[in-house]
Amino acid sequence: MKSYHSIQELMDLADAEKVSPGIIACRLEAETSGRAYQDVWKQMDETIPVFMKSIRRGLGDHSKSRSGLVGGDARKLYDKEPLLLGPLAKRAAAYAVATAEANAKMMCIVACPTAGSCGIVPAVVAAVGEHVGAKRYDYTRALFTAAGIGHVVAENASIAGAVGGCQAECGTAAGMAAAAAIDLLGGTTEQMKNAIALALKNILGLTCDPVAGLVEVPCVKRNGFEAVHTLVAVEMAMAGIKTQIPVDEVVSAMDQIGKLMPVSLRETSLAGLAATETGKRIADKLSRENKDC
Repeated sequence: MKSYHSIQELMDLADAEKVSPGIIACRLEAETSGRAYQDVWKQMDETIPVFMKSIRRGLGDHSKSRSGLVGGDARKLYDKEPLLLGPLAKRAAAYAVATAEANAKMMCIVACPTAGSCGIVPAVVAAVGEHVGAKRYDYTRALFTAAGIGHVVAENASIAGAVGGCQAECGTAAGMAAAAAIDLLGGTTEQMKNAIALALKNILGLTCDPVAGLVEVPCVKRNGFEAVHTLVAVEMAMAGIKTQIPVDEVVSAMDQIGKLMPVSLRETSLAGLAATETGKRIADKLSRENKDC
């Protein structure tokens, strides 16, 4: 089948075939890997119980991570009656934090697209899927749609914080999650393009400044924020709001911004939150503790 190298090309192929972009993504993966379509589909399908388990374990484990920096916050958010957020948004935020906490505690997670942004896609897919009563097939198709978006961003920009800052990780994850959510809602490819662009362009310039070099602060709670951010993009797109900058141009802008970003703000922990007085104290404390082990 014809390959795609942009989000527009992916959506055009989906429209031409009258299928979800996820079906196109699965077909291309099968063709390029030389594997049967059903085998590729089954591999993605098998990630669903993994990320669902990471959400459950994250919510159920109240302990702190080894560093003591994170842990237990997902459950606090999940158990609290929402004051301002709607139930779906609050659940998505809690799921995202739970998954990121699970990662910090070395539990099994699905890195989609990265470990640092592991909570966003699973949380949005799970929360929206529960809301619409999605079937297993729907979840798998939506995840392939997300994968198609991630593939394009990785090819044309980056999904690594060390290369493009956290915009590359959480930004890409938000775009992937937005496309997956609209797939679950039965939206159009036009709505997907708008949602991806809206989600991504409002995270442009986001730095990667982990305290003590750990994927914990601000990463864990940032996953919760970006899950809700994604839902706002989806709401806008489904309401007919359009992006003024086409989605592939937004990806190009992210690539440019990542290259312009100082190395100190790209996962080196040399600036930003990591370089605050408290951030440095935490790093020094953990360094001393590690030497004593």
